[in-house]
Amino acid sequence: MAVVALGGNALLRDNEKGTIEEQELHTTETIENLIFLVREGYDLVVTHGNGPQVGNILMRNDAGEQVYGIAQMPLDICVADSQGGIGYMIERIFRNVLNKYQIEKNVVTLVGMVEVDPNDPAFQNPTKRIGATYSAEEAKSLEEAKGWKFKESKKNGDGWRRVVPSPTPIKIMNLQLIGEMARKGNIVITCGGGGIPVFIDSEKNIRTVDAVIDKDLASAVLASGVKADEFYILTDVSFIYKDFGLPTQEKLEFLDYADTRKYLEMGTFAEGSMAPKIVAAMKFVENGGVKSIITEAAKLEDKSYGSKITMYY
Repeated sequence: MAVVALGGNALLRDNEKGTIEEQELHTTETIENLIFLVREGYDLVVTHGNGPQVGNILMRNDAGEQVYGIAQMPLDICVADSQGGIGYMIERIFRNVLNKYQIEKNVVTLVGMVEVDPNDPAFQNPTKRIGATYSAEEAKSLEEAKGWKFKESKKNGDGWRRVVPSPTPIKIMNLQLIGEMARKGNIVITCGGGGIPVFIDSEKNIRTVDAVIDKDLASAVLASGVKADEFYILTDVSFIYKDFGLPTQEKLEFLDYADTRKYLEMGTFAEGSMAPKIVAAMKFVENGGVKSIITEAAKLEDKSYGSKITMYY
């Protein structure tokens, strides 16, 4: 079994508007590359990002309230909306690509909740920027009216954006069902955008929190939970690089766990991009996974490509 985490570029590019035509084109290209794994006999669970899409949903949320007086929906509902919409698109396109290659398989989308600890330190330091950019005055007004937290945008100080916590995922809900469906030959799409963060209260009821979960970390927890053999993180580079973009840049293709941790602790990997993927890959290997692979979707079929992280004893 393999869990495949689709990066944001698998669905949408940074320089695009995000039209459905653009998203469908890139999704089709990505799914075409996953057919290799299907033909190799892998049972598949697919996760995906939702950054641009959920951001757009939040902005539509804001505009609907400001222009038409439509009640805003909380962040957990917006994340669920993005999971359902993106999951539907991936499922439909996956079915069409399977049909193209005359492969008969069911594909199912499961909107997934992910349990977090309400006492996670992340709740004391919200850092994940979401939604629209506001002026300082607008941000202050919204902070007073809604209790939101804001930080100045990283992009040349061009305004203020809402920030929410990004707690560590603990447990994937419906984990047993996901594993059973995949092992029966069904392709399962779930944990979109890291899943909907929830916690269990003292009466064992499910409660929501305003937060987002790192997609790759949630995917690693999922992969370990279903006892997958391999965990793929698909991104926009073929390999992990030491000192990426610097004159000392070096491709790191085969990495054992100890060396990967050493490089991570040295600050070799960029905090905002590759480091979280490295941490997720290591978590999977720590918990018994055979191999984590970080690569481009287009390179999946060529097994000489991609950086592999494994545990050597």
